[in-house]
Amino acid sequence: MADLPEIRIGTAEREQALNLLTRHFEDGRLTVSEFDERSGMIASATTRGQLDRVFTDLPSSPAPGGAATGHDDGRTWRNTVMAVVPLVALALFFLVPIDNSWLFFLLIPATGALLFGGRKGHGGC
Repeated sequence: MADLPEIRIGTAEREQALNLLTRHFEDGRLTVSEFDERSGMIASATTRGQLDRVFTDLPSSPAPGGAATGHDDGRTWRNTVMAVVPLVALALFFLVPIDNSWLFFLLIPATGALLFGGRKGHGGC
């Protein structure tokens, strides 16, 4: 399917791409800002070609381990996103000139609720 770059993609392909990007981030191939930028590109991608452009300068398969073992259950990329959100909130706080810019810090609990709040069977009771 790589020869059909303009074919539309769905949520499953974007999630798979984000998992792959997370593995590259865990392997140290990306900085936090690169991961943040590329994650945004993945989230807004509508075609396979747009996804492929995110990975042009990365190896085709990351090193084994981490999320590649198949035991991550989706938690790895969620944890990474959760780690990046406070940095994004802090950057927005200082860079966006609006009144009540402290509200950007509400992104932290909101993101946690979105990523982990509705998940069943995530440990605990």
